[in-house]
Amino acid sequence: MKPNELREMNLSELKLKENDLLEEVFNLRFQKSTNRLENPMKIREAKKDIARVKTIIKEKELTAKKK
Repeated sequence: MKPNELREMNLSELKLKENDLLEEVFNLRFQKSTNRLENPMKIREAKKDIARVKTIIKEKELTAKKK
């Protein structure tokens, strides 16, 4: 997911996206433990997406405080 796409979302959409990604990581880890995961890089990509979402949430919260 591109950061520009995330910056266009509002705060509530970002929090929903974060929850979806956390659930995806949980499911991927479960698949990995049962040896059914086809592409192990998906876990890494999902974790990076979570970090991007959290960063943009923090940016939006800080800009809201300044105003």
